[in-house]
Amino acid sequence: QVRLEESGGGLVQPGGSLRLSCEVSGRPSRTLPMGWFRQPPGREREFVASISMSGGTIYYGNSVKGRFTIAKDNAKNTMYLQMDRLQPEDTAVYYCAADPENDPISGRYDYWGQGTQVTVSS
Repeated sequence: QVRLEESGGGLVQPGGSLRLSCEVSGRPSRTLPMGWFRQPPGREREFVASISMSGGTIYYGNSVKGRFTIAKDNAKNTMYLQMDRLQPEDTAVYYCAADPENDPISGRYDYWGQGTQVTVSS
C-alpha cells in the first residue's frame, strides 16, 4: 500500500516562497508518476503539476507555470513543489497524488496524501 505524506505548508507573504515535500512509502517513487493538486477555499480541486516516473516529463497548470517547479528525488522517495512569487490566489490545501489512472492532469489518481495548507497573506 502506497502512503503519501505532505509537509512544508504554512503562512507566507505575497511574493514569498515555500517548498512542499511529499514523502512516499510502500513503493519506490521511481515506479510512480506523481502530481500536485490544490483546492482553494470554496472551489473545486485543480491540477498544479505532474511528473513522470523518471522525472523526464513534466506538466504545469497555467496559473502556476513559470512560478512553481515540480521535482522528484527518487533516491529519497520524495517529490517536491517549489513555489515562488506566491500570490493570495495560491491559497489552498495542497495535495500530492501518485499513480494516475491515465491522464496525469485529470485528477484520477490511486493514492492521495492528507493535504497541507498554504496561506498567502500579508
